[in-house]
Amino acid sequence: MARVLIASDKFKGSLTAVQVGAAVRAGIRRARPDASVSVVPVADGGDGTVAAALAAGFDAVPLTASGPTGEPVLTAYARRGDLAVVELADVSGLVRLPEGRPHPMTATSRGTGEVMAAAVAAGCRRIVLGIGGSAGTDGGAGLLEALGARLLDDAGRPVGDGGAALTRVASIDLTALRERMDGVEVIVACDVDNPLTGPLGAAAVYGPQKGADPAQVAELDAALGQWAGR
Repeated sequence: MARVLIASDKFKGSLTAVQVGAAVRAGIRRARPDASVSVVPVADGGDGTVAAALAAGFDAVPLTASGPTGEPVLTAYARRGDLAVVELADVSGLVRLPEGRPHPMTATSRGTGEVMAAAVAAGCRRIVLGIGGSAGTDGGAGLLEALGARLLDDAGRPVGDGGAALTRVASIDLTALRERMDGVEVIVACDVDNPLTGPLGAAAVYGPQKGADPAQVAELDAALGQWAGR
């Protein structure tokens, strides 16, 4: 008897990983009705990362967090013991933009940090963080703020959300973040290897898919360069 394992990722914009696996399984069984077919959804750190963990036996922990434009969204992380799987795409991603309208300069990763903070508060000591599919280019600044970091301008005021605001960061206070994340291991899951800035950097490569025009890409790239120097 033939045995087939289908390790399916999503077809972004068309099918989820589970749907891909089901379609492939149906095709195999049409050709080989006697085949034993198993479907194991996988993910690359983007959309479907939490779903893949749930398919592997993790438990869903639902919660409400800030979406990329600040509106509340219902999301979830996956948990097994003290391990949490957090998916940026499901809370701070393109799919969470109201009416699909891009906000390339102001979209924030704050909600992802809120989910991480909730997992830590619930006792998780290890976090796998999938960072694909984001709606913004804020260098993780919003995420850090939700975990307790303070990003201040020259007058000691919070700089605000989004990649464009990174140019105003004059000082960073990580005291509360370090206290919250003490003893917590964070593992980043992604399938790309880009430099932060430059022609192959985050803004240049991914900014256009988040709605940034050439001038905005240049502004975001410069902002990320300043952010990296803080």
